Amino acid sequence: QVQLVESGGGLVQPGESLRLSCIASGSIFSISAMGWYRQAPGKQRAMVAGITSGGTAMYTDSVKGRFIISRDNAKNAVYLQMNSLKPEDTAVYYCYAKIRIGSSGSPEYTYWGQGTQVTVSS
Repeated sequence: QVQLVESGGGLVQPGESLRLSCIASGSIFSISAMGWYRQAPGKQRAMVAGITSGGTAMYTDSVKGRFIISRDNAKNAVYLQMNSLKPEDTAVYYCYAKIRIGSSGSPEYTYWGQGTQVTVSS
């Protein structure tokens, strides 16, 4: 009933930028928090950035000052502008959204995108 589709990953050199996009579709009544996690090879999935419906953003320490999260509530979209990329940013990036389906009385569930690969290498 709900899909999150990501785009924007790729291969870049250290110091370059990428912009990830994620759009939610389906029988969506409302979305509260949205954001991004990442999973590097051999490591657990970890939070990168999150943003509330009101626009309050939070970041993990390692990306503060380099990454910017934003959202477009009208499009059910969340974005991650990644600047000054480092090799340690290499990972599969997953977007998530906390979505209520159908009506205000429905429970809220967390949905995930399929992941997009970001590789930072010279």
